[in-house]
Amino acid sequence: MSLPNVPAGYVAAEVRGARVVAHQTVQHAVREALGSSASLHAWAAKQSGARALQGRAVAWRTMLGDADVVVRHSRHGGLLAPITGDLFLAPRAPHELAASLRLRGAGVPTPEVLAYVRYPAGPFARVDVVTRALDGADLPDAWRAADSAARHAIVKAVATLLRELRRAGAVHPDLNLKNVFIAGDPPVAYVLDIDRVLFREADSTDAAYRNLVRFVRSARKMRDAHRLEFDDATLLEPLALTIGAKAAP
Repeated sequence: MSLPNVPAGYVAAEVRGARVVAHQTVQHAVREALGSSASLHAWAAKQSGARALQGRAVAWRTMLGDADVVVRHSRHGGLLAPITGDLFLAPRAPHELAASLRLRGAGVPTPEVLAYVRYPAGPFARVDVVTRALDGADLPDAWRAADSAARHAIVKAVATLLRELRRAGAVHPDLNLKNVFIAGDPPVAYVLDIDRVLFREADSTDAAYRNLVRFVRSARKMRDAHRLEFDDATLLEPLALTIGAKAAP
């Protein structure tokens, strides 16, 4: 398996059979970690002070050299997840890195992808992905903890994110409340789980509407399932109006 082409500022290498693509600032730390552990995710789990983050699978927040990072092990979702597990025929990490660079270059807040490591397994591969850590909470948790003024600021931050996705022509196929992360004061909304993001032309009305529909459906579903305190007039209608799209069904 040949090493991939990499963006400017990143390097590709092979370490103990694993294929590594890492930003220059963390390349040596990644090499050292893989020199002592079977995988980067396993290394992160053993670090002093590492913090477990629960998602589809446990990710680990720790220091990688001088960088505060989150190391996650990629797994499939959906109905076939128990069968496919963590094996990928065509891992999406290269697209995630490319999408991150394109989104960030267009002004869309999303965590910086610092590295990924691909571990060949016959015709398949397992993958770890490293992103720069953020301090904050996903949108549902941030909403629960916020007072009225803070919730208004969160709505503005999410509306700004949707506008920026539109300007970038980015369509997120799973834009749900859990994939929006609120960080900072005043709050900034970051988009997560971008490994399947597609791109249309810049300032795409189609992209805006598709993202809004997915977000609104997720918001209504999670509101009802988790008793989140908002109604359409509080959260959903302002988002639709702010990005200049018709209200979603």
